[in-house]
Amino acid sequence: MSKRAVLEVIALDAEDAVAARDGGADRLELVTDMAADGLTPSRETFAAIRARVDISLRVMLRLADGFAAGDAEDIDELVRRAGELRGEGADEFVLGFLDEAGAADLTAVEPLVDALDGCRWTFHRAIDRAADRDACRKQLADLPGLDAYLTAGAAGGVDDGLPTLLAEAARRGEPGYEPRLMVGGGLRLDHLPALKAAGVDAFHIGGAARPAGWGAPVSAAAVADWRAAVDA
Repeated sequence: MSKRAVLEVIALDAEDAVAARDGGADRLELVTDMAADGLTPSRETFAAIRARVDISLRVMLRLADGFAAGDAEDIDELVRRAGELRGEGADEFVLGFLDEAGAADLTAVEPLVDALDGCRWTFHRAIDRAADRDACRKQLADLPGLDAYLTAGAAGGVDDGLPTLLAEAARRGEPGYEPRLMVGGGLRLDHLPALKAAGVDAFHIGGAARPAGWGAPVSAAAVADWRAAVDA
């Protein structure tokens, strides 16, 4: 089995998905509405993408911009949407919510994890806004299916968060640090050598896969450049 590093690419539609796959992506993060930093796509969009590509797909579960889950009705709606996507065949997800104190919002996260029924999932960049990153990890440590944190190490991006990322990579395997560290958020090619030397083996790109901007589709050539750099 290949042990190469994971390259995950944000996809908005089937065209993006095909280009990302052709460029060498291992996995897609499926979202809609990047103006709101990525929300839950429709089950129809998921089905269209799933019909075109056979690589791993992680589907975003979020109704609004930011890292607050909303009220009880919003959480119920997220659970419903998760169920719809599960019914369509989705089996990997992305989610992450904080409460007003900056801790993991287990009131929102636990019902969603229950609805996922053992599916693998990523806790996304909410951790970069957590009041205490270590405490957030400890809160989430026993939840089933959690196998990755998508993080830049800081709210401002990888430039600011690189020291934190390197320190967390050194703790892999400790309680709360078992999930994979997937680096994304202002990630550039010149960040890769230090991250790879520290043992980071998962990378996430969005805008970097679209040299012409978010109004243009994913570029297979841009993804291929990242694939080559990640594998170098």
